Amino acid sequence: MIRSALLLVIFSAMAAAQVATFSIVAYDPVNADWGVAVASRYFSVGSVVPWAAAQVGAIATQANVNVGYGPRGLELLQQGRTAKEVLDQLLAEDKFDGKDGRQVAIVDAKGNIAAYTGPGAPKWAGDRQGKTWSAQGNILVGPQVVESMGRAFEATSGELAEKLYAAVKAGDEAGGDARGKQSASMLVVRKQGGRNTNNDRRIYINVDDSPEPLPELRRLLDLNLGYLYQEQTFKLLGAGKTPEAREAAAQTARYWPSRPEPHLTLGLFAYAAGDKSAALKELKTAQSLSGGNPNFRRQFESAAQRPTFNAILDDKPFLRELFGASADR
Repeated sequence: MIRSALLLVIFSAMAAAQVATFSIVAYDPVNADWGVAVASRYFSVGSVVPWAAAQVGAIATQANVNVGYGPRGLELLQQGRTAKEVLDQLLAEDKFDGKDGRQVAIVDAKGNIAAYTGPGAPKWAGDRQGKTWSAQGNILVGPQVVESMGRAFEATSGELAEKLYAAVKAGDEAGGDARGKQSASMLVVRKQGGRNTNNDRRIYINVDDSPEPLPELRRLLDLNLGYLYQEQTFKLLGAGKTPEAREAAAQTARYWPSRPEPHLTLGLFAYAAGDKSAALKELKTAQSLSGGNPNFRRQFESAAQRPTFNAILDDKPFLRELFGASADR
């Protein structure tokens, strides 16, 4: 009995060390983005698998995982090593047990790809590569998972985060982790591409424990991208780049279709461009989405104080169309 209990503890510890998962590392040369997306039947996979640094590269380390491959790999990439050189050095330096069960994929600063799936990685295990990406996984239902990920990545337009999400979603729909679902994560880096000041993390979202992690990852991604484009809108506007700011506002509305703020901003841009019909439509949408918020008029007037927009405050006929008789108060 004691021996059986001891064996159970040992086998449980061994299982815990295995990050059975499917992931994709990739590079976007247009925006200079590097990123990783991952999903797994493993608690908080984002705390273990994805690693990335702007203008340096990205790494996914999994299976019989040596988490040290992440920080050490980025250190070597920072020195100017290629993805293949870094992979070779990581494996050569690895003195821990279970090296033949490791799985790792690397994309370097120039978009070069290198990947390794050890012969001892839990089956099905394997990887596939494209020009700027590598998809890999272990304890999967079969090779169709990583193959579907590659096809989805290639077929999806837009920024890297969208392509990464499409890839992990396709992997999930192809069967994913043979044990089931629990967590997902996405990390995308771009030099100064994150929110606020001096932040290279454009996207860093984690679903640590959920029966359906991919829909929740999608919800968080929409929030993250909406905040990014909202911030970009007003930075561009402040720099006098009005057409670019309007496009950023349209992207905000794409990710936040049910929130009033981006529609209010788009309405003001439309008015400033001379399109009163589009302006009224967007502002009415914002008003409706505010749910009768008594502060909507105040929010509108505050937003319209900007020099680009403030002509709308003197257009009494337009304001009556928007606010009715209360516009004259």
